[in-house]
Amino acid sequence: MLATALKLGGKATWQGLPQYYTASSSLVLCLHPAFSAPVLLRLLALCAFLFGFSVRGIAQTAEVQTLLDTLFLEGENHRHVSEVYRYYTEPFSVKPSPEHADSLWRAGAFAPGRWHKALSLGFLHQRVWERIAVANTSPQRSRYVWSIYNFTDSATLYIRTAGEQRFSQVTASSWQPADQRPFPARSLSFPFTLEAGQRAVLYLRVDHRAGALYLPTYIETTEQFLASEVQAPFERHWIWLLGFYVSSALFNLVLFAFLRDRIHIWYVLYVLCITLFLLMEDGFDALVLPAVLYQLIWSVGQFNLLLLAAACGVQIMQSYLRLRTGWPRLYRLGNWLAAGSAGFVLAYSLLFPWAVKTSATLATVLNGAREVLLLTLAIYSWGTLIAVLLSRRQQLAAYYALTYFFFFVGFMLFWLNHLGLTNFNLIRPNALAWGLVLELIVLSALLTGRFRHTLRQNEKLRIRQLRQRNAQGTRLIAAQEEERAQLARELHDALGPNLAALHMAWQGPAMREALASSPAATAVAHHTELLLRHLRDDVRTFSHSILPVEPGQGTLTESVAVLAELHNAYGTPKVTPYCDAGVNELPAAVQQAAYRITAELLNNAIRHSRATEVSVQLLRHPQELEILVEDNGRGFEQNHPAAGIGLRGVRARADYLHGQLHIDSASHGTSIIVRLPC
Repeated sequence: MLATALKLGGKATWQGLPQYYTASSSLVLCLHPAFSAPVLLRLLALCAFLFGFSVRGIAQTAEVQTLLDTLFLEGENHRHVSEVYRYYTEPFSVKPSPEHADSLWRAGAFAPGRWHKALSLGFLHQRVWERIAVANTSPQRSRYVWSIYNFTDSATLYIRTAGEQRFSQVTASSWQPADQRPFPARSLSFPFTLEAGQRAVLYLRVDHRAGALYLPTYIETTEQFLASEVQAPFERHWIWLLGFYVSSALFNLVLFAFLRDRIHIWYVLYVLCITLFLLMEDGFDALVLPAVLYQLIWSVGQFNLLLLAAACGVQIMQSYLRLRTGWPRLYRLGNWLAAGSAGFVLAYSLLFPWAVKTSATLATVLNGAREVLLLTLAIYSWGTLIAVLLSRRQQLAAYYALTYFFFFVGFMLFWLNHLGLTNFNLIRPNALAWGLVLELIVLSALLTGRFRHTLRQNEKLRIRQLRQRNAQGTRLIAAQEEERAQLARELHDALGPNLAALHMAWQGPAMREALASSPAATAVAHHTELLLRHLRDDVRTFSHSILPVEPGQGTLTESVAVLAELHNAYGTPKVTPYCDAGVNELPAAVQQAAYRITAELLNNAIRHSRATEVSVQLLRHPQELEILVEDNGRGFEQNHPAAGIGLRGVRARADYLHGQLHIDSASHGTSIIVRLPC
């Protein structure tokens, strides 16, 4: 039931039922699938319904109740202090005095509270006095505590029992963690003792300078209080709420580890700030946080943490809606608002302690600026959602509007309470905590979908990059092959014939007659002829090494055989080639790479190993091509200069094709294996 139950004298009076049924028909209309309004209008209609219903429910709870003169305390106390207390406010500059407050009470300056179970004065920068007359109806001496369940800078309980002239006092401050307070507890609690049948007058002085003066308060026996404190984490659902918040943050840390997307870091910061805010609101921060961290977060300020959470929420929204590319001006505005909020929180943390001591006006201005920034961020968020919803990205905006809606409704109900405009709580611990749960559930689902979409996009990007790389590699190899072919043709067609002509001229009759006159000249001529012949053969071999048999005119097997035959023309070393039949069926790029690698390894073996035998094998396996070049030479160290350029080229070609290179070199010979995936 959403109707409000007012407990007066232990009897429940149900009110607001006709309004509930009328409003619920509007709710059904705005959520019905046949309703033709857009998604955002439905959300706004639902928001208006909840807000309107809350105001009607609040109006019922705000009815003037029959106030009692005395709160009769007993072992099981069922009455609330709101049925009895009166309050009065005064500037912080006035020296506090319970006697002065008592005189104001007699003069009629105290007024009854507006709300049930809380004194909600909203945005107020003044000291508050609460007065209650109590009587112990228990037949024995009893100990009671008066508790405040929200943070206050300091508070003092003054008590004067019947027959006494002066007040005794108990002072405490919420700046102290729970275990350092006069009565160790998450709430700020003040113990007092009454004899059987004894009456007393209580004045509670509250000094709180951070604005949003909302004071849930209660008086009960010590036994009742301790029992409720033990059950509070369970009754107020904090056991599983905190677990849900933490697991949600950890889940996004995992997503960030996979994607490196900053939206997940903003999400973690958002959850952290909101969780701390809610813990501070319910007092559990005093129990679970170390003293240093507890005082640090209160130096920042409770509602400043909410402001930081709103700034993180703006960053999440910008990332999810991709405002940077589609809406650059809105994106820059959001960044300025988020950065301005963070800067304001820093300035507030530095200036507010000084303002409290020297300038009440500055403290009020700082608190007011905080509320304005909160409202500005809310307006920016909704304005951005509406703008994007009216653009081409309607689906993204509609999804995120649903996420933002849950938190917004909970926040508005919570904020109105703290501004003193309402006192409406549907569920424990508060509407904001449950709004955050719903928001995180939807947002986690959206981010999970974003994660899957990003994975698909990354996979497509990797495939596209791989294809581009392969295409570039193919073009590069083709250009290299063309350059090699041109160089081989120049060597074979230009330099080769010239060397052959020079060799023939050197062997001509005229040259022989000229050189025959001198034995020394004859010897030089013989050596020169040998050098020319060797140079001609080198050019021929080199041209064939860099240019295999033309495609269509021969196979890889024939190219390797021709290469071995050219080297065998020198007699030493003897080159023995072997190629599996399947190598000729490999892709052209693999065949070209295999030929280049074979030629380079064979050239290295002949030039540097001083071997007498060299074996060249190309073996076709199901998944790879294995190139094996072995010699019986002197071996080498892999970091030796002779093994430099050639082997680096072989390794580069193998790496490009994702192949492997293995070298085994010793004094009795060298074995080099290259494996290329085919």
